[in-house]
Amino acid sequence: MSATGRVRAVLPCLRVNVDLTSVMPWVQQLSFGAVAGFVAGFALKKVGKFVALAVGVLFVVIQLLAWSGYLSVDWGRIQASVDPLLEPTRLEQLWQGLLAMLTYNLPFGAAFVTALVIGLRRG
Repeated sequence: MSATGRVRAVLPCLRVNVDLTSVMPWVQQLSFGAVAGFVAGFALKKVGKFVALAVGVLFVVIQLLAWSGYLSVDWGRIQASVDPLLEPTRLEQLWQGLLAMLTYNLPFGAAFVTALVIGLRRG
């Protein structure tokens, strides 16, 4: 029995006029895009958590050294140099650049981006 016949047998109320073999390449691309996007999002979130942990530990070490009198930190100067990087327009540019890089030359970009967001939420 063909795939179309199986669908008609399971769902007799549907009138399937499309041969499923012609749709399979699209289904395969969307499936691969979704899996790749989810895995990439999951990995990005895990890497982000690790980076956040490393920055937090670094901050604690710097504060401990400053409290002990081994170094002096000009937090105002650090804030002035970091603030331009955290402006909403700059963050939007970084996000768009990341998406452009991750979906470069992918025919299944929509499935990839959707699953990437899901992976970022689940990771």
